[in-house]
Amino acid sequence: MSIDKDKIKHISKLARISLDSNKTESLAKDLTSIFKFIEQLNELNTEKVEPLSSILNTPLRSREDKIDDGKIRDKILKNSPKKNEEFFVVPKVIE
Repeated sequence: MSIDKDKIKHISKLARISLDSNKTESLAKDLTSIFKFIEQLNELNTEKVEPLSSILNTPLRSREDKIDDGKIRDKILKNSPKKNEEFFVVPKVIE
């Protein structure tokens, strides 16, 4: 599939993107090469290739869930303009 400057201008108008003429030419060349590569990929025979969910062929290991506060509560509360013991104080948003 070949993309010319007229198609680029039409697409940019539909997308409401302003492009100058220098960018139009380079974008047309780039998109043409991208579509040629996609056409090459479409020609590949992938019937016997199983889809991958991961590059590793092993199942995920389970781990124990541990609650950890990071012991930085005081550092976090220093960022608050108002605080009440261990909590942030925020303005009321419901009347």
